[in-house]
Amino acid sequence: MSLITQALTALVALAHLYFLVLEMFLWTRPLGMKVFRLTREKAESTKVLAANQGLYNGFLAAGLVWSIIGERRDVATFFLACVVVAGLYGAATVNKRILIVQSVPALIALVALWSVG
Repeated sequence: MSLITQALTALVALAHLYFLVLEMFLWTRPLGMKVFRLTREKAESTKVLAANQGLYNGFLAAGLVWSIIGERRDVATFFLACVVVAGLYGAATVNKRILIVQSVPALIALVALWSVG
C-alpha cells in the first residue's frame, strides 16, 4: 500500500474512532447531542442502541488499522467497502450528510487503493 493510500485509510479509521467515542461515550453529553441533533429525551432513550452502533464503528476502525499495519490490500478493500455501504445505508435511512461524512472519504481511499496501490 502506498503512503497516500495508508494516509487516506488512516483518516477513515480515525473518523470511525471518533464515531465510536461520540456514540459510546458522548451520546448523552452536549457534544454528542449537538452532533446528532438530539434532544435530551431522545439521547437517553437511544443510548444503548448508540453504544452498540459505536462498537461496530470501532470494529471498522480496527479492520482499517489492521489493513495498514499488515499492508493488506484485500483487508483494506473489504473494510473500506463496508464503510461505503454503511454510509449509503445511513444516508438512505437517517440523514443524507452521512454520505459525505462516511461514504465519500472511504470511496476516495478505495479508489486510491486500487489506482495508486
